[in-house]
Amino acid sequence: MEHAPPPFFKRGPAPVVRLAFFASLSFALLVLDARFHYVDGLRDVLALAAYPFQKAATAPITMLQRTAEFFVTQERLRSENAALRAELLDTARDAQRFQTASAELAQLRRVNDMRTRFDRPAIPAEVLYTGRDPYDYKVVLDKGRQHAVAAGSLVIDADGVIGQVTRVHALVSEVTLITDKAQAIPVQVVRNGLRAVAFGAGASGMIELRFLHPNADVRNGDRLVTSGIDGNYPAGVAVATVVRVERDASQAFARVVCEPLAGVDRSRYVLVLAGGEARPAYPLADDSRRAARGAKQRARAGDGLGTE
Repeated sequence: MEHAPPPFFKRGPAPVVRLAFFASLSFALLVLDARFHYVDGLRDVLALAAYPFQKAATAPITMLQRTAEFFVTQERLRSENAALRAELLDTARDAQRFQTASAELAQLRRVNDMRTRFDRPAIPAEVLYTGRDPYDYKVVLDKGRQHAVAAGSLVIDADGVIGQVTRVHALVSEVTLITDKAQAIPVQVVRNGLRAVAFGAGASGMIELRFLHPNADVRNGDRLVTSGIDGNYPAGVAVATVVRVERDASQAFARVVCEPLAGVDRSRYVLVLAGGEARPAYPLADDSRRAARGAKQRARAGDGLGTE
């Protein structure tokens, strides 16, 4: 009796035969595809069907790569932002320095142009610092006795009078500003030639014309310059502009408030003008005349005693 294997264990063609068949089929498909492109459509369909599986298979790797790129990109951006901030700060600092240097250069040029307007020596100087006393309006310059600076010299900037040298040291000098209450300067109204004396007003930063008659011809907007009658200040240097005139019939004098034209509280570069030519002494200060007057008075007193 012959025993046949059950259908479940039936075997097909031999493995070698199947290998040869599929190899031949593959070769034939390769030739047909290379020559006639018959399987392009089939390839597209298979690629489309396999695309979701490919994406699902590569999704973990893609996610890891993107995560790593995200952190790398964030770190790079932080570094770039820090570098850009530092560069921006450097640029801003350079811009501020350039603006400051440009302003100082413009001020120096204007001050230098002022030197040619006077027939007396002018010493350029720089303001080192302001006075320590808050009730004294003074500044200290970097020029002193060794630079031919003398007490009483006028100090100006490109716009007008700053003040007067009141104390001189070897290397520095002290300038009392025209806004100081203890400072007085003879001035003249440009419009009509009226002479007056300007005094500092202190904390207000203004100056005042005092001892003017209430009917004095002074108006708002009048320009004041140095009169030069004292012999110490040159004539014609700008001082201030009248901003307010107060006339009160009950007061003996008018109150005239003026605003300084010079940068009293902001100028850094100034000119120190040397003193003018010597003038004859004031008549009342002449010793010989005072002696003669005293002799006449004594003679009159003697005559009076003799008469009695």
